[in-house]
Amino acid sequence: MATLTSPPALAPLLARGALLSPFKRPRPDADYPRARLLLPGLRVDLARLAAYERVCGFPTGDDCLPVTYPHVLGFPLAMRLMSDRAFPLPLLGLVHTSIEITRHRPLPATGSYELAVHVDALAPHHRGTEATVVTELRDGGETVWESHSTYLARHRTRRTPPAARPAHPASGPLPVLEEWRLAADVGRRYGAASGDRNPIHLHPLTARLFGFPRAIAHGMWTAARCLAAHGTPPAVRVRADFRAPVLLPGTVAFAADGSRFELRGAGEAGRVHVSGRVDRLA
Repeated sequence: MATLTSPPALAPLLARGALLSPFKRPRPDADYPRARLLLPGLRVDLARLAAYERVCGFPTGDDCLPVTYPHVLGFPLAMRLMSDRAFPLPLLGLVHTSIEITRHRPLPATGSYELAVHVDALAPHHRGTEATVVTELRDGGETVWESHSTYLARHRTRRTPPAARPAHPASGPLPVLEEWRLAADVGRRYGAASGDRNPIHLHPLTARLFGFPRAIAHGMWTAARCLAAHGTPPAVRVRADFRAPVLLPGTVAFAADGSRFELRGAGEAGRVHVSGRVDRLA
């Protein structure tokens, strides 16, 4: 276990990860860093939190953290692990494919927390190798929030792709509740609030270097925006699967029914970008 005195700066980690990426040879049986990074005495920057709330659509000035915000707090520690020379997956091109969050109780924005992050496992995927990163937020030794994020490194594999998932579950399509017009600067605004300034989110020119016609929205912004619209109970388990990128600018439709939600392209046959669930904990 390595104990930190402050969150690591993201820009040098992104640069290091980019420089090392061409030398990585991903495979599911590779070794990976087993270190657990620990950051005690963490306090939230309330101005940065307010900027995050505004760009994601959460109410500002709430006494408690949005359900997705601890991911932002833990992201620099996760990046330190994933940009390390010993991490076998290349940071460039790494795709965030899903996140599952469990919040055991409301988290006061003015609280002091202990943050812990580690790489849990590597696993084969039909498109390459997937890593699971676990983030935990503790208060007085008690885990009050935790997440499991999966990140995919694409490479050749002999695994057979699974059968295509239906656009909507057997219970039927979700009703569209709202349409959102997304501005071209959403990626830049979220990057400023979260610290995640991956070039694919910032500008069409830098996005084209990675094969996208325009900048794309952060996956965690799409999840946060959906959860802000859906609402979450105090004790909750949330899952979001990132299925297709959201191009900026653009128009998307938010659909929800009970515990399920989706973000998809506008129109009846809109492509599903994010699908997820919100389940109340007993």
